[in-house]
Amino acid sequence: MSYVGPDFDAPEPRRTWRGPLRIAAAALVPAALLGWLVYEAVAATGGGPAPRSGPPAAAPAGDGTAAPSGGGAAGPGSLRGKVVLVDPGHNPGNFRHTAEINRPVDIGSHHKECDTTGTATNAGYTEARFTLDVARRLRALLEQQGATVKFTQDGDRPWGPCVDERARIGNAAHADAAVSVHADGAPQGDRGFHVILPAPLHQGSADTRPIVGPSRALGTRIRDGFTHATGSPLSNYQGHGTGLVVRGDLGGLNLSTVPKVFIECGNMRDSSDAALLTNGAWRQKAAQGISEGIVSFLHE
Repeated sequence: MSYVGPDFDAPEPRRTWRGPLRIAAAALVPAALLGWLVYEAVAATGGGPAPRSGPPAAAPAGDGTAAPSGGGAAGPGSLRGKVVLVDPGHNPGNFRHTAEINRPVDIGSHHKECDTTGTATNAGYTEARFTLDVARRLRALLEQQGATVKFTQDGDRPWGPCVDERARIGNAAHADAAVSVHADGAPQGDRGFHVILPAPLHQGSADTRPIVGPSRALGTRIRDGFTHATGSPLSNYQGHGTGLVVRGDLGGLNLSTVPKVFIECGNMRDSSDAALLTNGAWRQKAAQGISEGIVSFLHE
């Protein structure tokens, strides 16, 4: 977004009047000067508009919808020193690399395919395209507040990464919070969003026990922030009305050593949800809601 704060126009250069008007103009100068001094005094005490402080938010990628300022309750610079891992689910190029993404990888509890292509709306708007757009908007909001944001992929690789590598990227970054952005592919009529939390797991290469509590706190705050920013309903088919689901079959959670959650922002196969997911203004609200949850968690 490009933001320009309120500005005061510079006074026009005083014109040189000739003839009988010169005396009248001269008489007006002291009055004008007095009015300007009064105006300046009021503005200095907060009685008038002031230019907006702080850097403008970066314009997000996608359809160009401008991002509102701020990523939550705190102001610019409040996340300085914090690292956030943002994982845009899937990859727009996965469908061209089926052999690579079908390769099984160890997710701790068992082996699972490296990745999938993700889902899409009935009109063909893909989950991978959606998640990358929301992730970029989210990055702009978090960076405005001083956070260091790491991506697992930014449309800069032909496929992947695999789910185990996605977890390792967040671990290596020592992220203070990690979120994987997704959208679901359930039947028509199933709608709303839900946040997925790691199950307590100590098996093979996975040990989520240290992150279960912090991840639940992160997920709860993201759920609340998303509800506040988007007005979207909690899932009517997952989470029993809580908007929170615990799973132990996702490598991105099983192998994480930092607080991490997934968010399914809506159901791409439901016409009501699809109308939101394909709308740029709504995607900005989605990014805002996730950001609010992360900010709240990092300041608790």
